[in-house]
Amino acid sequence: MDTAGQEGRVPDLDILRIQEMIPHRYPFLMIDRVVEIIPNESAVGIKNVSINEPHFAGHFPQRPVMPGVLIIEAMAQTAAVLVVQTLGPQAEGKLVYFMSVDDARFRRPVVPGDTLHVHVAKQRNRGSVWKFVGQAKVEGKLVAEATYSAMLMDA
Repeated sequence: MDTAGQEGRVPDLDILRIQEMIPHRYPFLMIDRVVEIIPNESAVGIKNVSINEPHFAGHFPQRPVMPGVLIIEAMAQTAAVLVVQTLGPQAEGKLVYFMSVDDARFRRPVVPGDTLHVHVAKQRNRGSVWKFVGQAKVEGKLVAEATYSAMLMDA
């Protein structure tokens, strides 16, 4: 087996581990699992979209659509897990605040029953400020993308 591309990868992170790493909780925890993480580089989070989520009661109840801002939030939370995994245990529980969101594009609706794959990649970081590019996909098709920056702060 060729392990050249596997160096530095971290095993999948389940919901319990994610909750140890970032402070978000229901109903605002927007990722269920992180299935790929390469510290200081990239991560892929999974969000299983369910009709039981509270935003669907008021966001087009006749045709429920996941709000775009929550897709961007899923990108941010996936990036926050990447930051914590990169920095180590001393970063667990710290807050990662949005500083900017640029070039956000929404390509198609995300609906209950979809599995959102949230791909994030670090562009750079300077001190406590990190910049990322994110893409959200459903069944391999791009549904949203954005570039964003965030600052790591004590909780």
